[in-house]
Amino acid sequence: MRWLTLYARSRQVPASLAAVLVGALAVWSLARDGGGGPGDPRLPVLVLATGAMAASVGLGGQDPALDRTAAIRWVPRRAAHVLLCAAVIATVVLTTHAMGEDRATTAFVLRDSAGLMGLSALGAALSGGRYAWTPPFAWLSFSFFAPPPASAPMRVASWMLLPPGTAAGTWTALVLAVAGTAAYAVAGPRR
Repeated sequence: MRWLTLYARSRQVPASLAAVLVGALAVWSLARDGGGGPGDPRLPVLVLATGAMAASVGLGGQDPALDRTAAIRWVPRRAAHVLLCAAVIATVVLTTHAMGEDRATTAFVLRDSAGLMGLSALGAALSGGRYAWTPPFAWLSFSFFAPPPASAPMRVASWMLLPPGTAAGTWTALVLAVAGTAAYAVAGPRR
């Protein structure tokens, strides 16, 4: 086998991809029944967060000692893993939108997928691959139940529900994507 196949299997990529697809199709079928309105960002954010949580399981390897002692450069591979997961999640969401009515713009999906995967990567660097799903879940839960964003801190806290082009949403997603990817690429998943 080649290293890419072994890497994908050790990071549970096939299972994560299946979970992303099933989650996207489940939410897409709920949206077809009239859930939310055309301008409601909650369903696309739910699909993106579900995808990020499913992909975050693969941010930790089967054997942390093997990851730390391998004779390959992990930094570019880890960064590519996070960015590729964000791209796959965005592609799945944009594909489901192409099959039905449009609920989110491309800029919205790209911003949120990058920010959520950065948040997952930060979770993997801080608490390991097993618990990397908890920061996106916690932030999503807070965003769904938080009051409407009237102040700057509340706009930052509810960044994933803000319309695309909003400075607070864009900058928060960018900071999370860069910081999370960098932390995970350099430090790897916590043991």
